[in-house]
Amino acid sequence: MMTSVDTDLIRVLADPLRLQIVTLLARETLCTTHLVEETGARQTNLSNHLRVLREAGVVETEPCGRFTYYKLRPDVIASLAGRFAELAETARSAAENKRACP
Repeated sequence: MMTSVDTDLIRVLADPLRLQIVTLLARETLCTTHLVEETGARQTNLSNHLRVLREAGVVETEPCGRFTYYKLRPDVIASLAGRFAELAETARSAAENKRACP
């Protein structure tokens, strides 16, 4: 069963730029400068999206001198993926169930 935390996380990841950021961070830890180069987004826009991802617990920060690096938290993504896997399994096992109309 999906929880409100799951649905909030789905909303966070539904934004195309945030999903692109998550995809990039799945491959490597990057700073804002790298993410600006990779996405073509403006730095202020990117920072706002990173803040949303950080507040949702999807990414964590790592200060390095005057730069801040962002790293994906794979456990959060794996947990959400597990919820979807459970839904898929429930749908498979209930494929023949049909409620009669009144």
